This record gives sequence, C-alpha cells and structure tokens, in this order.
Amino acid sequence: MELAHYSDFAVRLVNTEEPARNKDALTSVEVLRELFGPATQMARRVTEADLPRFRTVRARLRAVFAAADEGDHTGAVDLLNSLLLEFPVSPQISGHDTLDEEGRPRWHMHLADHSSNATTGYAAISAMGLAFHLTEFGADRLGLCQAPPCRNAYLDTSTNRSRRYCSDRCATRANVAAYRARKRLEAERTGLTEDTSQESITPGER
Repeated sequence: MELAHYSDFAVRLVNTEEPARNKDALTSVEVLRELFGPATQMARRVTEADLPRFRTVRARLRAVFAAADEGDHTGAVDLLNSLLLEFPVSPQISGHDTLDEEGRPRWHMHLADHSSNATTGYAAISAMGLAFHLTEFGADRLGLCQAPPCRNAYLDTSTNRSRRYCSDRCATRANVAAYRARKRLEAERTGLTEDTSQESITPGER
C-alpha cells in the first residue's frame, strides 16, 4: 500500500457527514469498519467507544480541507501538523509477498499500525496520507465541493488544478443550476428592456 493511498482514508471519513443537510452516517460499528476498506485487521478492533472519537477526528480533518479550500494554506498545514503530532505513525518498508518480473519483492512504504485503538490508528494514517498529498501536490489540491448544499471533501488530481466538485453528479447539478440562473437573468433583462421601450413612447405616439 503506497502512502498516496492513505489520503483516501481522510476523504472517506470527512464525507460521512453532510453538515448542510444535518446528516451523519457514523451510526454504527459496522459503518466504521467499512471505512477501513481492505485494512480488515485494523477494522476488527473497532468498538462502540470509537464512534464519538471518530466524529471528533472527522471534524478536525474537515477543518483542514476547509482551510485549504478557503486559501488559508498555512492554517491547513498547522491543523494537519497538530494531528500528526497527536497521532504519530510508524513507517515501514513492506513487500506484501508481491514479486516483480524478476522474482524480487516489490518494496514500498507502508504505515504500520501500533495504535492503542481503532480511532488512533485511523487518524494516524489519515493525517499522514493528507500530509503526503499536500507536500507532494500542494495545499490547493485539497477542497470542498462547490455545489450547494454538498460540501464533500475531495483531492484534486486534475492536470490543471481545475477541480471544484466532489463528483460528476455534483458538477452536472451545478452546471444545470448555473444555466438556469443565466436564463432567468436573460429573461429579466429582456422584460426590463421591453418595459423601458414602452415607457419611452408618449401617449400621442401610440
């Protein structure tokens, strides 16, 4: 598992909440375990006590995305550094028994989990994943969806740093809303022009 993959852990956790809709998907141990994906060994350690702890970490991760989205890159880094200090990781070289064409292990960096509970482990790899993504690609690659009311987090991997939405669905919805707004404005302007034209004609000219 490469370090870049760990940033997805942060995105998955942040997006379990929809603040504008007052929705929270973190309602059970099963939901928490699903967040770990293929990391089933870590997921097995989840207990009911992790639910409130995960929500606290989620709020702190969302704050990182929010700061970056607002252009406060120093603030985003400071928030992320506080998470890294509180939830340290143990990087290790791993091969996972995967061999290359010549029969040699495919060595890569792996974040070992020596945490005391599931929340600590998840927070550690999420923060480290975001830190790797931020330092490698820039703080402006962390964003929150611009299609109201959605404010899902996303990692911009576009070639021209142009991503503004968390999904194609939100991008389409935003484009449709913008199109309709332009049409309404055009209709209002046309109506205003016609009214002004009528007012410029004196009663005797009609």
